[in-house]
Amino acid sequence: MTAAIRPAEATDKDAVAAIWYDGWRDGHLGHVPEELVAVRTEESFWVRAGERVGDTTVAVVGDEVAGFVMVVGDEVEQVYVSRDHRGSGVAGVLLGEAERQVKGNGYGEAWLAVATGNARARRFYERSGWTDGGAFDYPASVADGTLPVPCHRYQKPV
Repeated sequence: MTAAIRPAEATDKDAVAAIWYDGWRDGHLGHVPEELVAVRTEESFWVRAGERVGDTTVAVVGDEVAGFVMVVGDEVEQVYVSRDHRGSGVAGVLLGEAERQVKGNGYGEAWLAVATGNARARRFYERSGWTDGGAFDYPASVADGTLPVPCHRYQKPV
């Protein structure tokens, strides 16, 4: 089944939050500082998903949100697919849409951060033509500022 891509709507918040929470835990637990894990509560994903509707594009399979991306400027901030749709091609469709959005935003190169230990995501981006630009500390937003998270910066001309 093919995924349809569309801008997120407020009614997608619960589906986006559930996918984000599960996916974030899968890719980050054991790879990010415990201080970040402590503030990334289940509730925090529902709050953040509601705040980020305008930055979010969803992939819909049938009548179900199967995944989403969030793009701001030249950064692909979030790429997540529900467990039920992993390996189905939805992630590639979403990443292609994110690249299109970055180009549409007037940039010649897209970038994203991947937690250093998230080998599954790193392999996916490399298979998708992204290049590992090296290690850096990503400033993850927390209530009182930012927290440095060991990541790799991936980039791709768009």
